[in-house]
Amino acid sequence: MNLLSISTPASLAVHGLRWDPAPLGWEALPGGGLRVNVPGKSDYFQDPGGVLQKNDAPFLWLPISGDFVAQAHVRPTFSSTYDSGVLMAYQDETHWAKLCFEATDFGATAAVSVITNGYSDDANGADLPVSSLWLQLFRAGPVIGLHYALDGQNWRMVRLCRLPLVDPLQVGLVTQCPVGTGTTVDLLHFSLEQKTVRQLRTGV
Repeated sequence: MNLLSISTPASLAVHGLRWDPAPLGWEALPGGGLRVNVPGKSDYFQDPGGVLQKNDAPFLWLPISGDFVAQAHVRPTFSSTYDSGVLMAYQDETHWAKLCFEATDFGATAAVSVITNGYSDDANGADLPVSSLWLQLFRAGPVIGLHYALDGQNWRMVRLCRLPLVDPLQVGLVTQCPVGTGTTVDLLHFSLEQKTVRQLRTGV
């Protein structure tokens, strides 16, 4: 079920979705989804070198406990390096996981994963010369799985790791612009299902 099929403040509230932090603004897209105005210098990142700590990008989320599967379809405007649409599971400032469709510092757009357990472990995945991407994040006990798909059906693994997180978690969509002056990100789909993935590597 796409929780963004009708995007009004009232419809988001009916589904229990909340912004925290909030964006500069957002508007509904024809056919469902929303376009988010993202402030500059906004991100979630705990620098491994200890220089930079950021926890301030717009985050649209639901609370959940136990095992789950979250899916999203995002279409960022890549105005500057690291701009991205993101699917994230968040416990607190130093314990979270996110999967990004991001403009990398290698001049490509890619599926990028960040696992934060005190400090952030940041890894670029496959370069993907497309305008939008499907993202999946699941939790199965202490295991977090991150996958992407071009069609929302055929998932490719980005990362599989152990990250014990304490319930309840905040799971949802982040729009970020870490180094630029701002951008827009289209959030086309978001679903969150209470289920346990059995095939961890394939994500189904």
